[in-house]
This record gives sequence, structure tokens and C-alpha cells, in this order.
Amino acid sequence: MRKLSQCAEAVAAALLAIIFVAFILQIVLRYAFNWPVGWTTEVSLVAWLWLVLWGAAFVLKDHEEIRIDFLTANVGRRARIVMGIVASVCVIVLFTLQLPAAYDYVSFMKVERSSYLNTSFDKLFSIYLIFSVAVIARNLWLLVQLFRGKDPAENAKDSPMQSGSAL
Repeated sequence: MRKLSQCAEAVAAALLAIIFVAFILQIVLRYAFNWPVGWTTEVSLVAWLWLVLWGAAFVLKDHEEIRIDFLTANVGRRARIVMGIVASVCVIVLFTLQLPAAYDYVSFMKVERSSYLNTSFDKLFSIYLIFSVAVIARNLWLLVQLFRGKDPAENAKDSPMQSGSAL
């Protein structure tokens, strides 16, 4: 699992590097050579889309997510587990229900091509399907943990943000 996590982080780092290089290239080409190009913007946008959804699916840990927990923070362990089960079931159901429509939309987008890269949009937007499946899988795993009696607040206590340490 650790190797997969490192690989996912490496992909995210590579996407961030692509965004940075494209941004610098755009500035240099425009202001140093008076040659404005559009493909750098397109590369940056696609890499940003993939970075956000890839990172949310595979890099971001549960305890690192931003959550509004004013309800769960003020109830007991059993109530937190029940609330976690309800929330996970809702996420699983909603993401599962939207998956066929999302697949249809992404598949339909093969008729459109990006302006500069001339890549079909189904390839560019396929990351959303990967993200959706990862969200379903993560919530299924969380549901198993909750049914085993694991308190969702235990992960938050182990978080560096909760313990007061700086990042």
C-alpha cells in the first residue's frame, strides 16, 4: 500500500510540475519573445483538473480533508459512528447513482476536441470517472471500519492539525 501511495503522490507532484513549467513557459514566450501561445494555458488547465481530482481520490487522507464537524464533535462515540454510517451510505448511493450518467457524458465528449492539444475531451475528463470510483471505494472501506466500531474521531485525533503541530 505504501508503494501505491508514493506512486500516487509522484503523479500529483508531476502534474504540479507540469503546471509550473507551462506557466513559466507562457510568461517567457509572451514577454521575452513576444510570442503568445495558447497551448500552455490548456496544458495548465488539464493538469490542474487532473491534479485536483487525482489528489482528492488517491493522495488526500481522510484526516486531511476539511470537514465541518460541529455536529459530530458534540455527540458521543456511538452517535458519531451512526452519523458516519449514514453519511458514507449517502455518499456511496449518490456517487453510484451518478456514475452511469457521468460515464455517458464522458463517453459523449469524444466528439469534442481541445483547441490547442487536439485531444478528445473524453480522455481529458476521464479522471472524473476514476475519482468517482475512488470515492465509492473509500467510503465502502470507511463503512466497513464504522461497522467494526471504529470511531471516526480517532482518525482526527491522530491528525497533525488536531494535535496542534504545524505543518
